[in-house]
Amino acid sequence: MIKMAIVGAGLWANEHARIFSEMQEAECVAICDVNKERADEFAAKNHIPQVYYDHKEMLAKSGCDAVSIVTPDFLHTQIAVDAANAGKHMLIEKPLATTKEDVFTILEAAGKNRVRIMVDMHNRFSPPFNNAKYIVAGGKFGKPVNAYFRLNDVRSVATNMLSWASKSSILWFLGSHCLDTLSWILNSRVKEVYALSSRGVLDAAGVDAVDVYLSSLVFENGVIAQMENGWITPNGNPCVNDIKFTCVCERGKIDIDASNNNLLKVTSDERMDTGDCIVSNQIFGYHKGFAYESIRSFIQKLESGEEFFVSLEDSANVCLALLDIMESAKTGKVITCEHV
Repeated sequence: MIKMAIVGAGLWANEHARIFSEMQEAECVAICDVNKERADEFAAKNHIPQVYYDHKEMLAKSGCDAVSIVTPDFLHTQIAVDAANAGKHMLIEKPLATTKEDVFTILEAAGKNRVRIMVDMHNRFSPPFNNAKYIVAGGKFGKPVNAYFRLNDVRSVATNMLSWASKSSILWFLGSHCLDTLSWILNSRVKEVYALSSRGVLDAAGVDAVDVYLSSLVFENGVIAQMENGWITPNGNPCVNDIKFTCVCERGKIDIDASNNNLLKVTSDERMDTGDCIVSNQIFGYHKGFAYESIRSFIQKLESGEEFFVSLEDSANVCLALLDIMESAKTGKVITCEHV
C-alpha cells in the first residue's frame, strides 16, 4: 500500500484524490494547501484524515510514502526539493519546472536522495497517440520524416480557469505535452528550435501572457516538426482543446484529430459540445479517461519497482527545450538545445 499525500488543493488535485481512493494499491493520507479553508474543504470532500497548511510539516508528520505535487507550475521546485530531502517519491504535474536552474535543482535533489519522480505527461497514455508511437516504432512505414502537432486551448482557460495564467505560459500548460509526445513518438531529442510568438488578445483581457507560439523543431535524428500552441481559441469551440497531429514517414502517414472525434455531440441553442469520452471521463462513477491512467501508472510502477513510462530525464529535456523556444521567440534566433 502506497501512502500518498497531495500538495495543492486545486481542481486537478481532486482527481488525484479520487483515483487514489479507487485503487487498492494506494491510500491518500494527507492534503496540504496554504489556503486553510480550501485545504479543509478538500479533506472533508475527499475523506482525507490529515490536513496541513505547510508542506514541510506534512512531509515530517504525515507518514506518507510519496507526494503528488499539484500546485501551479512555477511553485513546484521548493516542494519537490523538500520532498526529496524527506525521502519521498513524487508525481509532479507537468511541467517539471519553469526555469533552467529549477530543473537542475530538482534533478540534483532527486539523485542525492535516491527518490523516484514521474512527471504527469499523460498524453503518452492517450490511445491514439500510444498507437502512433508503436506504429512508428514498428517500422512498417519506414523512418519518420516530418511531423506537426497543434494543441490549443479555448480562451477561457487563461482568462477564467487559471487565476495564475499570467505567471505561466501556454508552452508550460500545453506545449509540454506536445514536445514530450513528439520526442517520444519520434524517439529523439530536440536539437534546434526556431519560434515566433504573438500577443495582444490576452493582454486586452487582462492576462499578461503570449497568445500563441509557432515553433519549428529539428530533432537529433533529422526529423523536422512544427508545433502550434495557443490560448485564444474561441470559447464556442466544441472542445476545450484544439488538437491535431500528423507524422509523415518514408512510406506512410499517421493523422490524429483528438478534438473532434465525433464520438459524442451535445447541442444546445448556444453551442455544440463534443463532450469527453477519452480524456478525463467517468464510467459508473469511476475514473476511466487516459488522463487518469498516468496517475494509476505512477502508483503501480512505484509499488512494483519498474521504470515509469515517463522518465525524469525526458521531462527535464522537455523543460529545457521549451525555455529555448521562448528564447528563440524573443530573440528571433535559432537556438541549439541543451540536454541533461
